Amino acid sequence: MRSWSAPDVPSLADHQLGHGPQVRVHDTASGGLVDSDPSDTARMYVCGITPYDATHLGHASTYLTFDLLLRAWRDRGLDVSYTQNVTDVDDPLLERALATGVDWEELAVRETDLFREDMTALRVVPPQNFVGAVESIPLVVGLVKTLQERGAVYEVDGDLYFSVHDDPAFGEVSGYDDTTMDALFAERGGDPDRPGKRDRLDCLVWQAERPGDPAWDSSLGRGRPGWHVECSSMALEYLGETIDVQGGGSDLVFPHHEMSASEAQVATGKPFAKAYVHAGMVGYEGEKMSKSKGNLVLVSALRRDGVDPAAIRLALLAHHYRTDWEWMEGPDGDLAAAEARLAHWREALASSSPADAAPVVEAVRTALASDLDAPRALAAVDAWATTTLTPSSSPHTPQHPTAQSPTDESATDESTTDQSATRTVRLVLDALLGLTP
Repeated sequence: MRSWSAPDVPSLADHQLGHGPQVRVHDTASGGLVDSDPSDTARMYVCGITPYDATHLGHASTYLTFDLLLRAWRDRGLDVSYTQNVTDVDDPLLERALATGVDWEELAVRETDLFREDMTALRVVPPQNFVGAVESIPLVVGLVKTLQERGAVYEVDGDLYFSVHDDPAFGEVSGYDDTTMDALFAERGGDPDRPGKRDRLDCLVWQAERPGDPAWDSSLGRGRPGWHVECSSMALEYLGETIDVQGGGSDLVFPHHEMSASEAQVATGKPFAKAYVHAGMVGYEGEKMSKSKGNLVLVSALRRDGVDPAAIRLALLAHHYRTDWEWMEGPDGDLAAAEARLAHWREALASSSPADAAPVVEAVRTALASDLDAPRALAAVDAWATTTLTPSSSPHTPQHPTAQSPTDESATDESTTDQSATRTVRLVLDALLGLTP
């Protein structure tokens, strides 16, 4: 599956601004901040969309989170290997296609194309591997067969299940107790009450063909993959046995990331990820924004209404990625605040007498290295813009026109310094925050 077009991202090091600091992120499994500073290549897997209502602001907020991480890693001087999936066959997609009378493959293609357009507009750096579930069926089959060899897969009426407790570390990603896991499994696509299962939490890895559902021939029989095993098989194929970050929304902590990790760990005997990083939920109209509830604010709809994609990106970055928050509309809402902030920055960037840029470089880098603290990074740019637009505090006070010829050497030096400060701030905004105001 093709990815989307990559934005041109400048390297601050190429502009004699050095490299950024070591990055620390919050790891769900340990409950604290951990260093994420591999020696050469950082490897990241982020769970992608199920393409039947793309791209709402909750999606966008999640993918901006990992875009920041990728940018901070690159600024550190690391290569980044990034894989993201598309769950282009799944029950919710099939149900939406049936309800709307649209072929499920057409629906998946249409919504995936729209997702690509939205990510391009938001200047999100694409993954090297943007992989669909359908094209990954051979990978799933191979992983399931490995799990069978480990004795961790069994059959229930033609379907194949993974025995989660074959992984001694099962439960360590979420830290949830059995009661919580049982409730969330039922709520989020699991089948704890199915007769014949060895454990209520065991998860489906291969579903035998059902009447009217898509199915594929395989050595496991005719059918289609379970959800969790799709991601574990892709991550192992494209990134290797232990990755640096497994990422996604906080609603994926359990069962999805817990079970994907266990499948990979039973197959390889090694830890699946060094850090599990999760973005908070975005609410709207008093509830979590979700496709099932229909309370969506779509990036594509905002773009059709003429909203600057930079303002959308800035509105999302104004909230720390781990917080749950609610999208507010109107004159005091998120978008209005972002548009006002963008206008303030643009005015400062057009100033002939900008403030010193060095504090901005350091502050933005430090903020992102400290658990991707985008709000603190934005505040640093705000401070620079305010200083620039406050005449009494401007470091370059323009002289009276008669006091100095425009061709005077000192005037030329000052102009060059001013241009350099503005250029540096623009580079930081582009390279680290993905903004080109």
